[in-house]
Amino acid sequence: MSSSSNGIPKIDPRYTSFKLYVAGSRIHRWGVYAAERIPAGRKIIEYTGERISRRETKRRAERPLNYLFTLDRYWTIDGSVGGSGAEFINHSCDPNVWAWICKGHILYMSRREIRPGEELTVDYNFAPDVKRVPCACGSAGCRGTINLK
Repeated sequence: MSSSSNGIPKIDPRYTSFKLYVAGSRIHRWGVYAAERIPAGRKIIEYTGERISRRETKRRAERPLNYLFTLDRYWTIDGSVGGSGAEFINHSCDPNVWAWICKGHILYMSRREIRPGEELTVDYNFAPDVKRVPCACGSAGCRGTINLK
């Protein structure tokens, strides 16, 4: 996870297909926004970071803020170490982005056309059996939790 000199997290352009920027979000802390039109069905950004084991994932998950994305049964990507900026894409119950895991990579794809200035959001799909996390997405169909029901 890298930040600019003013402390605002930034996007690593090596992992993006479109111009994006990070700014404050009404959903949670920072958000990622489109700086240009993104057509439907396109790769937007790769979620990068340190590849860690399940044991290390369990340890890091105890932190108050974490940027962990489960890659498969053994590996997790920790976006707080070497993240592309995709770790700042917030959850929504009505997202405009979906995650595609392909050949060991986590790619964020556009579900529909995304307008310049629009915040990118993805459904985190937290398991129903893990600690319940309240949702603040504000969408009309908000289920009230990041967890699946």
